[in-house]
Order: sequence, then structure tokens, then C-alpha cells
Amino acid sequence: MELPSLSFFSPLPLCYLMPVPRSSTTFPCLPFKGAYFGYSVCKKATLRNAYNSAQMCISRKHDGESRCYFNPNGGLNGSYYNNKLHNRNKLSRYIVVRSELAGTGNPDAADSFSEIKLRSKGKGVCFYAVTAITAILLIGFMMAAHPFVLLFDPHRRKAQHFIAKLWATATIAPFFKIEFEGLQNLPSQDVPAVYVSNHQSFLDTYTLLTLGRSFKFISKTGIFLYPVIGWAMSMIGIIPLKRNDSRSHLECLKRCMDLIRNGAPVLIFPEGTLSKDGKLGDFKKGAFSVAAKTEVPVIPITLIGTGKIMPAGMEGIINSGSVKVVIHKPFEGSDPEILRHVARNTILDTLKRQG
Repeated sequence: MELPSLSFFSPLPLCYLMPVPRSSTTFPCLPFKGAYFGYSVCKKATLRNAYNSAQMCISRKHDGESRCYFNPNGGLNGSYYNNKLHNRNKLSRYIVVRSELAGTGNPDAADSFSEIKLRSKGKGVCFYAVTAITAILLIGFMMAAHPFVLLFDPHRRKAQHFIAKLWATATIAPFFKIEFEGLQNLPSQDVPAVYVSNHQSFLDTYTLLTLGRSFKFISKTGIFLYPVIGWAMSMIGIIPLKRNDSRSHLECLKRCMDLIRNGAPVLIFPEGTLSKDGKLGDFKKGAFSVAAKTEVPVIPITLIGTGKIMPAGMEGIINSGSVKVVIHKPFEGSDPEILRHVARNTILDTLKRQG
């Protein structure tokens, strides 16, 4: 005898498990805090969620909904929802990476999501191991050179930036290649300028350091607390910034102007933070106000591919891929709004053109 349907527990449509025989007695159990439990007569029932729906090419009409079924005569279904994969943003980035691999003919596209994830995590562990080893090996040279740098080159700190370039190049070389376009647009080391770039990934800083220019970044104060890396950042002259602190923002802009007046270039990510979805965000005015007040050129740089290799929010993995760096022609102006508009359109057009 069939039990009456209990769909009144939820007004939302149900997403079923694998088909259950009509003769079985089943009723749905509701989800609780992102985990879905239940009983089923199917020995190999598969919970339909965002992860395996994507694997089985099943389109999910009711996002965020999954239902299990309870059978009083059955056993507990051991398939549990993985809370880490409940983050739709992370899953969508995996789908994007896999589709891009397929588009380029990469053999990794034939692998399952679990295989891609495992390989990417392994590369991520190796990446941070290489980062730590190279940093420890090179920090001694930085410390030995630092007194002379402060004495003879306190603003540009070319020697420290040269060591940082070696570190960044040695760190990323085993994992991905960088293609440069527009290197002829780079001014000489002694020409101050405001470099602006899109910000897709934690790898952006590594990639830009390989250009070999002694520009000063702006970074969160918390990163300066890390051993070795924080010391190196201080010796290079990276500018610390406290998030959500208006006074710290003003001090950063003032320090940028002081560095430019003393011949040192600066590099600013005008989006202010990492792009979570890979799309170009709105540009803030600060970098362009600095350029207008100091009368130095703005040099836009477009980074392509870093967000696919290490997506924002997934700093523990390294996917397969390559990076392209496009250096655009410098331009000047006295109106920060016009500078911002031109810089953003230049980078946006390049991102659209490169796909």
C-alpha cells in the first residue's frame, strides 16, 4: 500500500534520485543545513546535486534543491552532499576551466572533475613548496643588500626588485608559461609612471614581477605578517593598506605620490579587489588621481589567463593553462575621470578580443 505523498512539507518542486520502483514505499525527507539524508531501495542511488548533475550533463531546473527518499525497509543511503562543492561559484569556475581546456584541445578536458581537482590540488601544493624554498634561498641576498639599497637607492630599490623578479620567475616557470605583448611600450626603469592592471588571481603579482620593473604595489597589511614573504615585501617597498580604513587609503595615495616624485613607479589594481567571477569590475579613482596630480603617464596592463589557472577564492589549486600579459601604450591627462575611462576601456576591449 502506497503512503500518501508528503510533498506538502515543501512548496518547491522536487528533484528526484535515481528512479524508484512503483511498488516501493517511499516518502521524501527534507534537507537540513545543506546536507541531504534519506533512505532508498536503490542500492546505488545517486544524490542529484550541483556536482554530479554537472558530471552527468543534467540541467538543474531548481537551483539549490535536492531531495532524498525514505524507505522504512531500506538502509541509509551513504551518498552525502559535499558542503565544499555547495559553493556554486567554485563549481562554475571548474566548469569554465574544463570547457576552456576542451576548446583548446587540452587532453585534461577528458578527465573527470575529481581527477582534475586532484591534479590541480597537487600542483597547488607543489607551487607553494617551490614558493617557500625559493623565498628562503633568496631572502638572504635581499637582507645582505638591503643596507646598501637604503643608502644608495631608497625609493626605486632596483636590486631588491631584481631579486624579486628571480624569485617570481623561478616560482611560476614549472607551472605555466607567460607570453608578453607590447614590451616596447614599457618605459625605462628610471621613468616614473602609474601602472594599472585588471586583478583576477593571486598569481597576478607573481606575473607582474617578472616584468622586471621596480614598481611598488599596494598590499593588505595582513600579508606583511607572514615570515620571509612579509620581510621581502617590506624590503622591496610594498605599500601596506588597511581595508575599510579611509585614513589608510589616503596615506597610501600620498605615499604613491611621494614615490613617483622621487622617480619610483607604482602599480595599482584599480578594481580594489580580486574579481570573483573573472569579469572586469569598476575602476576606482585613486590611481588616476595620483597620475593626474603628479603628471605622469598611465600604463594599462591586461592580464589574461591567471584567473583560470588559480581562480579567486581557490588559492590552493593550480590548473593547466598559460598566461598572456599585454602592455598598452602610455597616455597622460589632467582629468582623473577621463584617465579612468580610457584605461578601463583599453583593458576591457583587450579581454573581449582575447576571449
